[in-house]
Amino acid sequence: MWIGKIVGTLVATPKDETLVGKKLLFVQPMKFQQNQSRIPVVAVDTIGAGTGEIVLVVAGSSARFLMGSSNAAVDAAIIGIVDNIELKKELLEE
Repeated sequence: MWIGKIVGTLVATPKDETLVGKKLLFVQPMKFQQNQSRIPVVAVDTIGAGTGEIVLVVAGSSARFLMGSSNAAVDAAIIGIVDNIELKKELLEE
């Protein structure tokens, strides 16, 4: 699991049937380490999150499991909206 901020939406009318009716969002991973990737990821929204919210994301087989199929065309899924983060200030770089 990882934490990120929703920075945008993606609309794709023709798409794999496992994604029909699903909202796709761009999630920017939050940086907690110097060498951590900050490339935005497209994730399936499973909970009704929106732009600007901090979210909890799962990847790989965990994301596919949420879609109900091990063959789903999904690499990442949003599973929670973060209410609060308590962390030493010097460790949290947004």
